[in-house]
Amino acid sequence: MFSLLVLTTLAYLVGSIPTGLLVARLLGGADPRRTGSGNMGTANVYRLLGLKAAAITLTGDILKGAAPVLAAIFWLPPLGAWRETGFSVVALAAVLGHMYSIYLGFRGGKGVATSFGVMAVLCPWAALNLLIVYVLALIQTRTFSVAALLCAWLLPVAVGLFSDSKTYIFLAGILSGLILLKHRDNLERLFKGEEPRL
Repeated sequence: MFSLLVLTTLAYLVGSIPTGLLVARLLGGADPRRTGSGNMGTANVYRLLGLKAAAITLTGDILKGAAPVLAAIFWLPPLGAWRETGFSVVALAAVLGHMYSIYLGFRGGKGVATSFGVMAVLCPWAALNLLIVYVLALIQTRTFSVAALLCAWLLPVAVGLFSDSKTYIFLAGILSGLILLKHRDNLERLFKGEEPRL
């Protein structure tokens, strides 16, 4: 249990690293929290600093989810029936860190890329299929938030299709709810026809 506590804490701290803000500062760009949509995610960084900065941000945010879960898989002692629960706790901590960063006064991103990183490790086939859905939705609508919202709604379904783990399906439901909650402003703008497009 001590190992799980340590890994969960580290996962939260790693997840809290504000990738988009660091990329903007390193490249001499504007603070994404105060420009554009005010979000530090890939979409806003892309609008402000271009493709290179967005790609770095996206990679960093995905790794914030994937790396802690991989660490849990390799380092957590055998937990028997609780093993998947342990992985899920670490995964959730990483995503919560991204959404509610301790370094930013418990504010942060919307959790899409970090959740993808988590699921790429725990349920890779679900992650791959959701990636395809995201790309197709983005091409069709040219709106990042629509693609993200669609994948959030489908996340528990995708995990249920490709995994027998009730624990992972439950985790997917929690992540889906958190992502949708973080996108409530986007939903309002979508209904008003004010959401920015590519």
